[in-house]
Amino acid sequence: MKPAYTQVKDFIQQHIASGEWRPGDPVPSEAALMQQFGISRMTVNRALRELTAEGMVVRVQGSGTFVAELHRVASNLTIRDIQEEVLERGHVHTAKVLLLQAEKASPELAKTLGLRANAKVFHSVLVHLENGVPIQFEDRYVNPATAPSYLDVDFTQTTPTNHLLAEAPLTEASYSIEACLPSAEQAKHLGIAKTEPCLVQVRRTVSGAHVASVVRLVYPGSRYSFAGSFQA
Repeated sequence: MKPAYTQVKDFIQQHIASGEWRPGDPVPSEAALMQQFGISRMTVNRALRELTAEGMVVRVQGSGTFVAELHRVASNLTIRDIQEEVLERGHVHTAKVLLLQAEKASPELAKTLGLRANAKVFHSVLVHLENGVPIQFEDRYVNPATAPSYLDVDFTQTTPTNHLLAEAPLTEASYSIEACLPSAEQAKHLGIAKTEPCLVQVRRTVSGAHVASVVRLVYPGSRYSFAGSFQA
């Protein structure tokens, strides 16, 4: 049997992942959780402390505990939205939608998304531009269970990342970054030579019990760099 504090964490995470509790919504009080699970305040506190450290909730002294805002979860998981990055630089973001459709998952893709082979998945391909210059080629597959309205979204007005953060709050993410040459299609839409090195990020995101999406992001090496900082 799971420890009591883990049961409390699972209870809260499931309500967030399902979308029942949205960013900014209050989480049941410590007293309510103590009564519901028949546990001590110390045990409830441990669960809430861990969820706070994981970026799932925020605790406001004198007010209570609330579901974390999307930007807080995204920051803790190092998930950046390209539109926000461009706007932060004071530039104009635009996007071209090259593909947006439902497809059957290949065995390899189905395994990555935790689905059966030939299951329906959503597939989108976009090019993101900064002041009219292409800076990112985005090729994404989405689990329909996590974002059922994905195909109805106008991705010239918002981004897949923003939509998924709203529909499928993040609970886990992993990624890899490598350098490689672009495919002929990628080079064409990014307006670069096929011999220009690119930075490629492959990212897999999880929301609750489901893998939400897997995406391959290709950036021209001459136009983009990854940066970050750390303070102890």
